[in-house]
Amino acid sequence: MKTAGRRLAMAAWLILCGAMAAYSQQYAYPYLNPNLTVEQRADNIVSLMTLDEKIAAIGNAAVPRLNIPAPGSSEGIHQLVRRAGRGGQPIPTTSFSQVYGMGETWDPELIRRAGAVEGYEARYITQSDKYKRPTLMLWGPTSDLARDPRWGRNDESFGEDPFLTGTMVVAFIKGIQGDDPKYWQAASLLKHFFANSNETTRAGSSSNFDERLMREYYSVPFRMGFVEGGAKSFMAAYNAWNGIPMMVNPVLRDVVGKEWGANWYVLSDAGAAGHVVNFHKYLKTDEEVAAAAIKVGLNQFLGGGGPPVIQKALDGKLLTEADLDSALKGKFKTAVRLGLLDPPPAVPYARIGAAGESEPWLGDRHKSIARDVAHESVVLLKNAGGLLPLNRTGLKSIAVVGPRAAEVLFDFYSGPTPYAVGVLPAIKDKAGSAVAVNYVANNDGDAAVNAARASDIAVVVVGNDPMCGAKNPGEAFNRDGSTKPCPDPGEGREGRDRESLDLSDEALVKAVYAANPKTVVVLISSFPYAINWTHANVPAILHITHAAQEQGTAIAEVLFGDYNPGGHLVQTWPKSLDQVPPILDYDIRHGRTYMYFNGEPLYAFGYGLSYTTFQYSNLRLSSARLAKNGSLTAMVDVKNTGRRAGDEVVQLYVRYPQSKVARPTRELKGFQRINLKPDEKKTVQISLRAASLAWWNEKEHRFEIEAEPVRILIGSSSADIKLEKTVSVE
Repeated sequence: MKTAGRRLAMAAWLILCGAMAAYSQQYAYPYLNPNLTVEQRADNIVSLMTLDEKIAAIGNAAVPRLNIPAPGSSEGIHQLVRRAGRGGQPIPTTSFSQVYGMGETWDPELIRRAGAVEGYEARYITQSDKYKRPTLMLWGPTSDLARDPRWGRNDESFGEDPFLTGTMVVAFIKGIQGDDPKYWQAASLLKHFFANSNETTRAGSSSNFDERLMREYYSVPFRMGFVEGGAKSFMAAYNAWNGIPMMVNPVLRDVVGKEWGANWYVLSDAGAAGHVVNFHKYLKTDEEVAAAAIKVGLNQFLGGGGPPVIQKALDGKLLTEADLDSALKGKFKTAVRLGLLDPPPAVPYARIGAAGESEPWLGDRHKSIARDVAHESVVLLKNAGGLLPLNRTGLKSIAVVGPRAAEVLFDFYSGPTPYAVGVLPAIKDKAGSAVAVNYVANNDGDAAVNAARASDIAVVVVGNDPMCGAKNPGEAFNRDGSTKPCPDPGEGREGRDRESLDLSDEALVKAVYAANPKTVVVLISSFPYAINWTHANVPAILHITHAAQEQGTAIAEVLFGDYNPGGHLVQTWPKSLDQVPPILDYDIRHGRTYMYFNGEPLYAFGYGLSYTTFQYSNLRLSSARLAKNGSLTAMVDVKNTGRRAGDEVVQLYVRYPQSKVARPTRELKGFQRINLKPDEKKTVQISLRAASLAWWNEKEHRFEIEAEPVRILIGSSSADIKLEKTVSVE
């Protein structure tokens, strides 16, 4: 028996040795083994690298000796941008509404689909034989909050509310990265962490506010994107937070990295390393900046921080090789999740762009999603007397007036598109040959007045130029990180904040309205305008943002009633600058956003009309008590009481009537966009987690939930509450 046991043990040992030999032959290095964890594979890569390779990898994640490629990157906040340049020819890709317009859909599932379009097109461009242009790291979504309507990059935000913005961020990330449990379709990189909402002085300004606002407001969309959305990478902002520039701020390591697990690709913004020395004057030398940044987790510099600088930091004992190891691992984790180190048959997304597959941006699926986003982003701001939709019966002529009618304008984060439909050609197409469309761009020689007077209906198309007249983004920049002033003080862009909320073309609106009271204003804008006169006088107003390749289609179909608008605003629209605190005041409790706004705005956060009407009734809660570790469901019946099918955005807010600490007047905690046929009624269910009611205790450095009653508010905007109930938190 003992001899038999020894023989069995020897046989087992030989089998094990054979398996180990086979393993070593199959995988030259452990990092090539797809059965190991992401962490194990990244650790192995770093252990095999020389110091020179590590220094080089801070700039470029490719490690040629180990056959590790870099993923390639692209801007991707509302379009995968592939312009002409060192990487090759320009590539037309699907362009959605600006981020601000995507927010106005209030439709996370649609935004997930838009993200999936970008991720798919990124794979196609990376893998198709026609392009072979690595583009698997998408710089988006932008997760900053639009706390001030003067902000030059207002168009890059989903809105002023952290929950709405975070929900959209999560959806966009999930679309980009895909739903495979092991591999990503593409990688999402969030911008710009954080409190980055002033432009003109951004290279040296500090966003000052307390830890509570950091936890409850400014960082919320980022936290949601990392923890709920699954993103692992981000770009640090230009600004400082409480005096410490973001790219060297310990919050990157201590909160974003350690608490939220987002430390894979951590980028500076373009030129930010030099700003730390020259404008923030926080550190004195480039090597000090590189060392400080790498120690808080940054592993890629967009300008500055090159190999000589890093070597100098190492030589000066400002930085160690272990610091490089720690910072670099995330880059290789990204390569693993993208499947760049594994055999293509094992990666489901590796089949995208195979021989014979046509370019996806030319296909009906991507065009349809672009059209859906444009449709759902349209906000009906006013419709007195039911002027809209236009009555085709007896309609013989339409005056289309204004500088924004003839073409779709694009922004700094746009690239070539397969096509773009402007408002004018779309109206001509929709109106048909039986209706005369009289177009004039302006009122030179009373051209607009004459066209309006001679037509049955006048449509005035006005708004900002998102490029402020620049033809090339590069020509607009100054050496201090700002951009040149916009010719119109009511306009803004990256590097330049607005100086006014006035619409310069409101004079054109007044002239046309005087000639024809049946005037519709189409406002194509990246931010709120104080259109007080227009709202008081003109019967119908629509809002849409720039950059949507289906912009004109959406507007024309709304005008003629083929689509019923259901978008809602994502920002408070003030009546004047008097209602807005100074732009560098980052304490939103001083009167910013719908949560703290003083006075009556022109349009409230969440506002939006429809061609039909809705009735709310029968609000009930799944429980009258809410445990601190629990959740409840609010249920409300919504009925379409009009004659047209339409979309309503049901919004859930909360108030804290007996809170022992200062709280907002109300906070959005849930929403749902629904479609109802005439006379149809649906029960809308919105979940509310007790954890979402927590406040940040700065003394204890933790979230706490108060055992106090909370008021549940259901409505169609922050200012139009239909029903209320109270729940006890215990």
